[in-house]
Amino acid sequence: MNRTIEVVQTILPVVLMLAVGMICRSKQILSREGINALKSVVVNITLPAVLIGAFATTSYTLMDIVVPLMIFVVCFAAWALGVAAMKAFHMSSRFVPFLTTGFEAGMLGYALFQMLYGAERTADFARIDLGQVLFVFTVYKMLLGLGDAERKETKVLLKEMILSPIIIAIIVGVLLGASGLYAALVPSGISGVLTACTDFIAAPTSAIILLTIGYDLVFADIPWLQAGKVVALRFAIMMVLRAVVLVILNIVWPESGLRQAINVMFILPPPYVLPVFADDEAQRVYVSSALSLSTLVSIAGFAVLAVIG
Repeated sequence: MNRTIEVVQTILPVVLMLAVGMICRSKQILSREGINALKSVVVNITLPAVLIGAFATTSYTLMDIVVPLMIFVVCFAAWALGVAAMKAFHMSSRFVPFLTTGFEAGMLGYALFQMLYGAERTADFARIDLGQVLFVFTVYKMLLGLGDAERKETKVLLKEMILSPIIIAIIVGVLLGASGLYAALVPSGISGVLTACTDFIAAPTSAIILLTIGYDLVFADIPWLQAGKVVALRFAIMMVLRAVVLVILNIVWPESGLRQAINVMFILPPPYVLPVFADDEAQRVYVSSALSLSTLVSIAGFAVLAVIG
């Protein structure tokens, strides 16, 4: 019975906030501009606070360099597998490889991970996230800019993302943690003040994220068969790569304790920014539908992880 209660305590808040988001859309409690404003609060304020706190309190080792690089390579491999599958299965959209790689950690991953394993373990997820952030903000964006007429806009967007609060927060957090400055300030109490501030600012992140995701879930607009093919392809690729990563980690760093972070990361949908790069309305509908369905798969995966512990 206690285990059942624990599972319900983990899953029910997610379902409720998704439902609140859907109600906010159907009852017009929040407008699209309001949802965009909430997303901006997360990206520019609350999530950076999460990242500063996570990276500042991390103990850095050689594997903290190796693991992000490994995830970077895995993301590129997922893209390459997507290209091969697109040709093999005669899938027409050029966005197929971009739907099979990258992870929406910022707007979903951190929320799910913290609800499953607690905010005190956020650093584990941040270690994994660093590698995919480097991939998405560099190779992913550059590949997206190839072969379309929006190359200039892609370069501008890439510049904005490199200078985004999320990247700056990661840099600040890593500098505080890797330099030993955060630990050195613990006796004076300054580190405790910093943690209190970041924890307070970061507190509403999960609720806001889930509300905005619920707002964007419109089941009637999803072409289930077409979107389902690419989502199934992504899931298959991610499960294979997840197994490879876990085997490698078990060999080179068996005490890493990153299995749960990897499990959450590899069930996440592709980056939510992808529809911005869609060539036309039909492609935008295809990409947006795939992202919505991938999000549903992620929530289902979250429920499974909550049950198995």
